[in-house]
Amino acid sequence: MVTCVVASIVIWELYLRSTGANISYDSNSALWAHHRAKVYEPIDRSTIFIGSSRIQFDLDLDTWQSITGDKPVQLAWPGSSPLPQLYHLADDEQFRGKLIIDVTEILFFSLSPSAMESPDKGVAYYDEITPAQRASFVLNKPLEASFVFLDRDNYSIKAMLDKLRIQSRPGVFMFPVFPRDFERMNFERQSYMMPAFVNDTAQHNQVKAIWGFFASLETGPPLSGAPLDSLLETVKQATDKIKARGGRVLFVRTPSSGPFWAGEQQGYPREKYWDRLLSYTNTPGIHFMDDKATDHYVCPEFSHLTPEDAIDYTKHFIRILHDQQGWTFPVRQI
Repeated sequence: MVTCVVASIVIWELYLRSTGANISYDSNSALWAHHRAKVYEPIDRSTIFIGSSRIQFDLDLDTWQSITGDKPVQLAWPGSSPLPQLYHLADDEQFRGKLIIDVTEILFFSLSPSAMESPDKGVAYYDEITPAQRASFVLNKPLEASFVFLDRDNYSIKAMLDKLRIQSRPGVFMFPVFPRDFERMNFERQSYMMPAFVNDTAQHNQVKAIWGFFASLETGPPLSGAPLDSLLETVKQATDKIKARGGRVLFVRTPSSGPFWAGEQQGYPREKYWDRLLSYTNTPGIHFMDDKATDHYVCPEFSHLTPEDAIDYTKHFIRILHDQQGWTFPVRQI
């Protein structure tokens, strides 16, 4: 019996690898909490990143560390607001480091519970983690690093059923399924596209269609008036807390392109959202459209950079941080 089980696992693992599948870590609360615990390095030793999926794709962690000598800690959540992470760090008296906040307008300027769900769970897990959960993470890490089939988002029973693409029906909503090669995640929580996705326009169009579907669900106007004022005030209070302790905070608007960028400009005019965010919080920011080296990227599915472009963007981002914002790092090679 044991032999049959082992043989089945081996065959399944070999089959998945033969299809081009590789190791990808689950974007879960346990992995997030593991990295959340790394934010207490001295201010000149690490930089913390929060936001949504764009900063996970667009910041190449190896490039950042090799050029700056500074450890990047990736705490962004895909499809989510960075505000729960921001408030959590602001209330942590021990955090006095460098914080970069990625702004995807539709998620940042939102009060939707769905935009807060994943980061709220991660924060709660970190605050309430038990010894058993810590032990489980330590034991699971080498297994997840060794076996493709442990990829929950693609090869769990639920994920496999979701890929059948059964149509939604009254009372049952089937969440759109992203191509497997669109997003893989390493242990440091960096997301990246596989070459099979980068080179396949059919997969690009599949993801574009998903963005269009999500856009169709947004029936209300963007946040404005008193609710927007209240959100900006809470962000200011949080950033002020961090800066008062000696920390450093900066906002970044990472690239998007095509109809996605056009829609973002229309729905969230820069002067009413990005510019106001910086002025209201008295916090610096870097917008991808403000530098000729970063204003031209074409995202395959309109919203995220390819791995090659992520490396290029990261190099320019470091240069802009140093030359225009006065950031210094242990090492600087460009």
